[in-house]
Amino acid sequence: MPEPLVVRRETHIAAPPAAVFALLTDPEKILRWMGTEAQMEPRPGGLYLVNVAGARCARGSFREVVPVHRLAYSFGWEESEDMPPGSSLIEIDLIERDGGTLLRMTHSGLPNARQHARHTEGWTHYIGRLATVAAGRDPGPDPGPHLPQ
Repeated sequence: MPEPLVVRRETHIAAPPAAVFALLTDPEKILRWMGTEAQMEPRPGGLYLVNVAGARCARGSFREVVPVHRLAYSFGWEESEDMPPGSSLIEIDLIERDGGTLLRMTHSGLPNARQHARHTEGWTHYIGRLATVAAGRDPGPDPGPHLPQ
């Protein structure tokens, strides 16, 4: 049986979990590291919507919200046939460690190798930008990764 297509990332961020959580859930703060507009309702059933790099809208809904510790939300792309809104799942755990936060992210339910590769690239890009902002630095303009089609 083939292994499911899952993106996993783990990184240490030089900021407390509460600060990282805010950067993941506050629409104004998320725009510091990703997107050109965002709407967030961080509660179970609430909307997750980010216009990523001004190009495509990612949409889903929050499934689990444990303030400063865990987020889980469905995810997909508006106007996408192979990965429509809500068709995959993102889970993020924030663990206080070594004076900062260990971020563990899993993105499951990716439909094919092409989407897996593109989301691997995207998460590497955006988690790096998130870590930069959380550490109090400016990540500069977002050139965006090659966004999923």
